[in-house]
Amino acid sequence: MAGIYVHIPFCRHKCTYCDFTSFPNRLNFAESYMACLYKETEMRGKELSDLVFDTVYFGGGTPSVVEPQYIYGAMKQIKKCFRLAARPEITIEMNPGTVSENKIATYKRAGVNRFSVGLQTAIDAQLEELGRIHNVRDYLYCVSLLKGENFSADVMLGLKGQTKEDVRKTIEIAAGSGAKHISMYALTPEDGTPIYTDYLNGELPDGDEVAGLYEYGRGLLAGKGSLRYEVSNFAKKGYESRHNLNYWKRGEYIGLGVSASSFMRGKRFTNTFDLDEYMKCVISGFPPVIESETVSEGDAKFEFIMLGLRTVYGVSSAEYKKSFGSDWKEDFAESYKKTAQYLLEEGDVTRIKDEYLYVQNSILAEYMK
Repeated sequence: MAGIYVHIPFCRHKCTYCDFTSFPNRLNFAESYMACLYKETEMRGKELSDLVFDTVYFGGGTPSVVEPQYIYGAMKQIKKCFRLAARPEITIEMNPGTVSENKIATYKRAGVNRFSVGLQTAIDAQLEELGRIHNVRDYLYCVSLLKGENFSADVMLGLKGQTKEDVRKTIEIAAGSGAKHISMYALTPEDGTPIYTDYLNGELPDGDEVAGLYEYGRGLLAGKGSLRYEVSNFAKKGYESRHNLNYWKRGEYIGLGVSASSFMRGKRFTNTFDLDEYMKCVISGFPPVIESETVSEGDAKFEFIMLGLRTVYGVSSAEYKKSFGSDWKEDFAESYKKTAQYLLEEGDVTRIKDEYLYVQNSILAEYMK
């Protein structure tokens, strides 16, 4: 099985931490962009007619900022051009400040069966500081429209002045609102974003403080039956994100839209980040790809280890041998020896011990060598 990622690059306002490809001032191009997206979908569908796709994910940007009929049209085109599994997981990201009853009803008619809602924090002052266009009241209204649906909530750590009490309140609201899945991740101040100045000025919590907030939040989520299955992702049993699991299992996926990345048939390729160039390429009948590379066997082996160790499922020696014909502990003998104290062996599977999973980057760095 494989996945489809669809990038909707429009938003109402750029958040202070956002480093994704999004255009807050070009929403008037949405109709033209979506027409090009439909055409790229047709182009890619012809190339990949032999594959079955198990997941579709609308990300951004803010997919919920565009008119809902565009999402409906995109799904109609995807169903026409790609072979979907019998019961695919279809997710859309939503900002609580952009939803309506009509939008959600249209998404459901389109086949969307999973909703990813950007709460981030339940402290309105922090939401304003981040440049978010919603408040907690908007979130509660949004999830009231999703009653009985499968939805996920995002929780962000490492915000200016954030306390354990702030994290507790946020998790209480996210879990209490019915979220079956919660993504709890640390803010990453990227160079070029407004919040990077706060980072340089030392106004954000340091790494140890964020780690403390994370462990505190992990304990709260565990107590509510949301178990960690990847560093930043927690879910009730059976509600893990199939789309994200495909990434972590090194599965294939095709990306549609500006800046979208793909991994297909041993190659990684990325679409242009320029909106105008994207539309010009597609209108002219050319793939809008700006980068493409064949993944070497060495890189493929590292990716297998790196992605597996990010999750609680770990690395299966049998699956590794099936993929590469060798023993990963021999291929990475020196790295394995250096990190063995942080690893847990469970039969055929090796995974990072629970207490070290949050700091897995320093462990995985050994395998890059």
